[in-house]
Amino acid sequence: MSPIFMNIMLAFTISLLGMLAYRSHLMASLLCLEGMMMSLFIMTALMASNTHFSLANMVPIILLVFAACETAVGLALLVSISNTYGLDHIHNLSLLQC
Repeated sequence: MSPIFMNIMLAFTISLLGMLAYRSHLMASLLCLEGMMMSLFIMTALMASNTHFSLANMVPIILLVFAACETAVGLALLVSISNTYGLDHIHNLSLLQC
């Protein structure tokens, strides 16, 4: 396995560990999700460039579109939650409150 793939897997693993460690803050969770998506995008782009299959070149673009949609929804939730509650702590949120 090449060092590039090992570094990308290490970046994904560090982002996943960050997601597990900082899951109480929404902003930190969103940043870790973005790190995971970017490492997946780079991995699929490298895999698509190594294979000579023409449809494999669309997969990184589709993944990038889904990452952009996820970012937009996450930032909208962050703005909504911070305007309503004044902070981004996830453990203070409750769906049972009126």
